[in-house]
Amino acid sequence: MNNSKRIIGHKLGLIKLAEELGNVKKACQIMGYSRDSFYRYKELMEEGDTDSLIDRTRRSPNLKNRVEAKIEAAVQAYAIANPAQGQVRVSNELRKQGLDISAAGVRCVWLRHGLANFKSRLKALEAKVANEGLILTDAQITALERKREDDAACGEIDTAHPGYLGSQDTFYVGHLKGVGRLYQQTFVDTYSKMAFCKLYVSKTPITAAELLNDRVLPFFEDNQIPLIRILTDRGTEFCGNQETHAFQLFLGINDIEHTKTKVRHPQTNGICERFHKTILQEFYQPIFRTKLFKTADELQLELDAWLVHYNNVRTHQGKMCCGRTPFETFQDALSLAREKQLQAA
Repeated sequence: MNNSKRIIGHKLGLIKLAEELGNVKKACQIMGYSRDSFYRYKELMEEGDTDSLIDRTRRSPNLKNRVEAKIEAAVQAYAIANPAQGQVRVSNELRKQGLDISAAGVRCVWLRHGLANFKSRLKALEAKVANEGLILTDAQITALERKREDDAACGEIDTAHPGYLGSQDTFYVGHLKGVGRLYQQTFVDTYSKMAFCKLYVSKTPITAAELLNDRVLPFFEDNQIPLIRILTDRGTEFCGNQETHAFQLFLGINDIEHTKTKVRHPQTNGICERFHKTILQEFYQPIFRTKLFKTADELQLELDAWLVHYNNVRTHQGKMCCGRTPFETFQDALSLAREKQLQAA
C-alpha cells in the first residue's frame, strides 16, 4: 500500500514540477520520465483516475497452476535427502511414489525455496543436520564429500584454528646479478595468515624442508601448538618418493599430514597465491626500484623486516582476521587451538 502511494506521489510530482518550471521537457529529464509518459499521466489525473498511475505490468502469479502442497513438500524433502540428483531424476523418482510432477515443476519448486543448484541444496542439508542432528545416508555423505572436493578446487580452505592447516609454495623472485636465480619459500598459516619466508638460490626438497625447520616449526613450538597439516602444489620440491624425498621424509618425522592441490587447479592454494601478489606489490616491486642488492642475505634482511611489519603491524581483511593483524589473530585463537589439541589427545 505504501509503495503504491509512493508511485502515485512520484508521478504527481512530475506533473507539478512541469507546471512550476513551465517546461515539460526539463521536468521529464529531472524526474527520468519520457514526455509521452508525462502527457499520459496528466490525462489520467485530469480524469480523476489516479489509481491508474500505478504500474500494473507485472502479472500476479496464478496460484491455481501451482502443484499441490503435498507434492511441493515432497520435492523439498527429496532435494535435501538427495542433493546431487537433478530435476529430471527427481521427477522420475517422485512419480514412482505416485506423485505426478514434471521436471520443470521440480525446478519451479526449487526456485521458490532456494534449492535451485547443488550448492544450495547442500547448504539446506547441512543446516538440517546441524539443527536436527540427523544421521546422514550414503547418498548424503557422498554429496557432501563431493562438495568438499569442489570447494578445494575452487580455493575454499577449511581451517579451524592456528596450526590446523599451513599453506606452502615456491615463489620465483627473479635473477639477481652476481647471485643468479632467486626463489622464495613461503609458508602461510591459513587461519591467522601468519607468514614465513626465506630466500634460496634453488628450489629443492631440502630448501622446502629447511624453511619449516628453521622458521615455522620453532614458532609453533614456542607457542605450544602443533602444525597438523600442510597444503602444497605438486611441484618436485614438495612431492616424490616418500622413502627418499627429503620434504616428504621431514613431514613424516614431524608427524605432519601432507595434502596436495588438485591437478591443474593452482587456485586450490589460493591463500599463498594471494600472499605472493601482496608481497610482490608491497615489497619486491618498491624495494627493487630503490635499492641494489649484491647478495641474497642483504635482500633477506629487508624481507625479514617487511615480514615483521606484515605480521605485526599491517591489518589484514581476511575471513578470520577481520581487520586484526595476523599475529593478533594467531594470539587470540591460541586457546582454541590448545583446546582442540586436548580433545584430540
